[in-house]
Amino acid sequence: MAGVILSGVHKIYQGTEPLPRKWWEFWKPSGKPSEVHVVKGADLEIKDGEFLVLVGPSGCGKSTTLRMVAGLEEVTDGEIRIGEKVVNDVSPKDRDIAMVFQSYALYPHMTVAENMSFGLKLRKYPVEDIEARVKEAAALLDIGHLLERRPKELSGGQRQRVAMGRAIVRRPQVFLMDEPLSNLDAKLRVQMRAELQRLHHKLGVTTIYVTHDQTEAMTLGDRIVIMHQGHIQQCDSPLMLYEQPANLFVAGFIGSPGMNFLEADAKDGLAHHPLFTMELPVKARNLTGKITLGIRPQHLLMGSLEEGEVKLPATLEVVEPLGSENFFFCKLDEGAGQVTVRTDAATKRKVGDAILLRIRPDHVHIFDSNGEAVCHAKGEATAE
Repeated sequence: MAGVILSGVHKIYQGTEPLPRKWWEFWKPSGKPSEVHVVKGADLEIKDGEFLVLVGPSGCGKSTTLRMVAGLEEVTDGEIRIGEKVVNDVSPKDRDIAMVFQSYALYPHMTVAENMSFGLKLRKYPVEDIEARVKEAAALLDIGHLLERRPKELSGGQRQRVAMGRAIVRRPQVFLMDEPLSNLDAKLRVQMRAELQRLHHKLGVTTIYVTHDQTEAMTLGDRIVIMHQGHIQQCDSPLMLYEQPANLFVAGFIGSPGMNFLEADAKDGLAHHPLFTMELPVKARNLTGKITLGIRPQHLLMGSLEEGEVKLPATLEVVEPLGSENFFFCKLDEGAGQVTVRTDAATKRKVGDAILLRIRPDHVHIFDSNGEAVCHAKGEATAE
């Protein structure tokens, strides 16, 4: 096993940008050189045995980062280390990594056992060693009874286990996983998440996992890297990302449903919103101009106003009953925006009802005019 270090890693794709021209102007250049900067100065230290998740919206650079670690993409600038070795110019097969792709990439004409052992045969491992590794991985993944079947005879979850088994038999220093559960149905994804956690605890191999699903990220990762437009926004534990987001993007991305944002003006230690005025926390009292108040859906309360709270009148537009809880989607009075409220299942309201929401100031996150976090909700913060 080994840790992985990325130091100032960039990835730039060279291309051409089309130039306008008439159809008869065929002698003119069809485009001019252009660059697409996909990963912008990534700095990461992944500890030996850690399960690190890269998460973010499509196009944020997470898969490209993973592929650079794997050696499937060249690094434009910067350095990647696996263990003590700089691997920028090392071929993928010599990096001692194993990758699990979104598509299972199983050979259809081979049995499960042959698929799992194929890479070892190419490396000319002894037959006895190959058989022992395949049996060990099959037992670990509970697919021992499937070894003589072919991929077309397997379910999606079984195919995913075979793909995992093919990686496990390699006994690599690092596992790289690129959205391996995205082709499974919702119930099976939950099961496979639990399987991945069990496997990681048993094997202890350094794992870098890419997903666009924040639920996967929150449940699997020891630490999570949030990426956006090629930049690392924040790298922290799941709890800290939720309780102390570094900026508006992280705050809105982590949590389901996402954090509510209310635009306000800061002046003389107060936040002035069209529907209320609220005293700012000590750390935010020097702010002036535009700020953003962030409130989690569970912290928009309903019922009679209590001391120290501010009121937020709204109209209920949509109700989503989810069995154990409800989500209320509300339109604020005076066109002041929309918010989502999470309530227990016993709270009954009808679409069109006028609702008085309450905000406790100590449950509010404060972001400055640049979207950077100034202070966090006291009710959630666990560290300064």
